[in-house]
Amino acid sequence: MTVHLTWKRALAALVTLGLAGLLFAWSGLFQISASSGHWKITDWFLHWTMQNSVRTYSTFQTPEDVRDDNGLISAAGHFRQACQVCHGAPGAPPSPQMQAATPPAPDLARTVQHYDDAELFWIVQHGVKYTGMPAWPSLDRPDEVRRMVGFLRRLPEMTPRQYRNLTQVPAEPTVSGFRPGVLESCAGCHGTDGLGRKQDDIPVLAGQKPAYLFQSLRDYASGKRASGPMQVAAAPLSDAEMKALADHFAAMPGLEDIGLPEANPILSAGLPGKQLPACSRCHAPDKPAPLIAGQRVTYLADRLRNWRGEKTTIDANKPQLPMPVIARRIPEEEIEGLAKALSETGAQDGE
Repeated sequence: MTVHLTWKRALAALVTLGLAGLLFAWSGLFQISASSGHWKITDWFLHWTMQNSVRTYSTFQTPEDVRDDNGLISAAGHFRQACQVCHGAPGAPPSPQMQAATPPAPDLARTVQHYDDAELFWIVQHGVKYTGMPAWPSLDRPDEVRRMVGFLRRLPEMTPRQYRNLTQVPAEPTVSGFRPGVLESCAGCHGTDGLGRKQDDIPVLAGQKPAYLFQSLRDYASGKRASGPMQVAAAPLSDAEMKALADHFAAMPGLEDIGLPEANPILSAGLPGKQLPACSRCHAPDKPAPLIAGQRVTYLADRLRNWRGEKTTIDANKPQLPMPVIARRIPEEEIEGLAKALSETGAQDGE
């Protein structure tokens, strides 16, 4: 008997298969437990699909600069807070609980070599569905993602001692008012002296206005202010702990409430033709704006560029808060000089 294949029969077969699939899903017989694992062919297919997707999207959705090897301490600090529990780290095995996931988080010291820098950037920034790998807490901080890519590239050759040196500092005398580990976690990046461990991307906290530090922590915790490492660090803190931390670092010798230098005309006069006010109108002694004289060059320049936003986004769709608007009016070629002039005023060194 010959069966003629018609479009009606093909459509009926597809509908039948779809209904059968829905019936199977409704029955609850589909095994979704992590303890059951995947069939080998399922595991291969999902991983193969993921790698193909990463290769394709990283080609079109990553910036030109995807790696920064100069911010290892901040990247390592975030890795210790947010990634180590799943992936493990040099000298620190992953949590057995996290390894019981399906799929378990890979040992990055072994797997990073399978991806190029652009692919690593895309994975770190966007995460991977169905694996437990989250996206970066803020998609507006590509500078932080670049530093994490640089850190991941070092993992295969990193020793436990090197990892400890990046993420921990010698313990300081016990300070009352803090839960165990809170102050040590902050000091891992910012140093026990609040001077940022000589890292260009880590701001000087010592001497900063306590009200500004306190509000910054609240903004990080709520997500109002964008930073992967700081959002993770601030989220578990209570208001009392935030205030205690702000007072602790503000009381240290470091930044000073002094007038801004006149070495750069933007600091003292602005650019009237671009409706850019002078920095000294707000950042001046006894005014509530944060202290910026003596702050790190790279940190200041990065903050201004982050406020400017992506070049492909029109101004109308960018934040209209004061600092983003001001940053967009500063000519790109002036940013480094402006940051350098500020940094050389009352500059501090760190541990």
